[in-house]
Amino acid sequence: MRLNILLIGVSLVSLGAPAFAQTAPSGRKDVPAPGAKTAAPTTTLQDALAQAYATNPDIQTQRANQRANDENVPIARSQGLPGLNATGSANDSLYNTNATALTPSRQAQLGINLSQPIYSGGSIRNSVRAAEVRVNAGRANLRGAEADIFTQTVTAYLNVIRDESIVRLNQENVHVLEVNLQATRDRFQVGDLTRTDVAQSEARLALAQAQLRSAEAQLIGSRETYIQVVGTPPGVLAPPPPLPNLPEDVQTAEQVALANNPFLEAAQLARDASRYDTRVAKAGRLPQVSIGAGGTYLNYLGSVGDIGRRAGLTPTATTATVGLQVSLPLFQGGRPAAQVRQAQAREGAAIETVTLTERGVIAQARSAYASYQAALRVIESSRTAVQANQLSLEGVRAENSVGTRTILDILNAEQELLNSQVQYVTAERDAYVAGFSLLAAMGRAQAKDLNFDSRLLYDPAVNYTRVRNRINDWRDDKAPQPVATSTRATPAQGAEVIGVPLDPTLQRSVDSDRPNP
Repeated sequence: MRLNILLIGVSLVSLGAPAFAQTAPSGRKDVPAPGAKTAAPTTTLQDALAQAYATNPDIQTQRANQRANDENVPIARSQGLPGLNATGSANDSLYNTNATALTPSRQAQLGINLSQPIYSGGSIRNSVRAAEVRVNAGRANLRGAEADIFTQTVTAYLNVIRDESIVRLNQENVHVLEVNLQATRDRFQVGDLTRTDVAQSEARLALAQAQLRSAEAQLIGSRETYIQVVGTPPGVLAPPPPLPNLPEDVQTAEQVALANNPFLEAAQLARDASRYDTRVAKAGRLPQVSIGAGGTYLNYLGSVGDIGRRAGLTPTATTATVGLQVSLPLFQGGRPAAQVRQAQAREGAAIETVTLTERGVIAQARSAYASYQAALRVIESSRTAVQANQLSLEGVRAENSVGTRTILDILNAEQELLNSQVQYVTAERDAYVAGFSLLAAMGRAQAKDLNFDSRLLYDPAVNYTRVRNRINDWRDDKAPQPVATSTRATPAQGAEVIGVPLDPTLQRSVDSDRPNP
């Protein structure tokens, strides 16, 4: 199934909290003025996924490893193909006590030999089959590696969005507390409040500024992680699209994962390949039959004397031979049995690896489903908490205006609203990441599922088809060149976010009878 990339409409604006904040290229840390405009997005999640797919070094490494894996098939096939070799030698006898007048003192020899295996106990056939199965296992692992990189990309993308929102919320909080502190000082000057009220406002502002610095550091780290995964700075990120085809229950998630997870498929294919390895080991005790043909050209380099020529020696000679060679192992010191037992043990390990991978897939699918459902419930609870804290803050301010609430009550209400807003944006991030992880566990987060342009898709079968039947000993590939992009030229990231309208609930002075300046 394909992921339909649609625009998501979920935003914190409907709650009176800031929408997901957007990034800016510079590293300034100024608190934006109220009413600042939001920049238009420059990067979508689809863009980030496509760039990571094309330039991430981990994916490029896996592709190169798979191309190396492809070569095991022609290597295995070469053992059953004819072998042709040439030999040559030249020598001059400097001293020979057995030499006679008929013995040439110099000679040069050229030979050519052709050998063709006829029967090898099935070792060649099973080696080829094992290599072919491992090619398919490698392709499954490559799909799994792609899904892992896509999950990392989604996580990095959502982390930036979350942390920008948290920075913006903390910036709002600092701005509000600065206004509150000024209002508190004004009311202290006219005797309406005490020095304790001013101290409480100052302490809360200092704490908020520390929280803002911490949030900014977290944002910088998330942006740098994004660069590490995707290869370029995040820019202004658009809200992510909704995730389609999520299962309705955990049983469906588990069944789809067991049927489609690429790592489980790779483990099953590796198990099948190990069975062929055992057959190859057993062939070591069976007869080996081959045919051979050869020819030799001999030249005595003018060292045949008159006596030799009269005796029948010629200056040159040629020979041709053809033969059948049969080799039957009778005793090899226990080596074949040890090799068979070794192959059987590795086959047993491969069988257990399937079970281990299956357990992991089940656990991943179940936990991702549970995390997704939990995050959805947290979103609902956080939305309710934000709305309730907004009403609470309005009420506390109103009660403060008539003298039944203190400044500390207002500060606490503002902090509770901030905490619920942070929890809300965090829950949105957690739900999306858990949902995508669930799709990855189900085998639905691979390149073919992401609606990429078909020209961008990497097909490992192309290289396999190219090399499978090659028998030319001199047909190498070009020297490898880097494909993944370096991030040396990317600037160090800052913590600035483009401003969005402040929460109207927070744009109120401590003195609720008058608006903020």
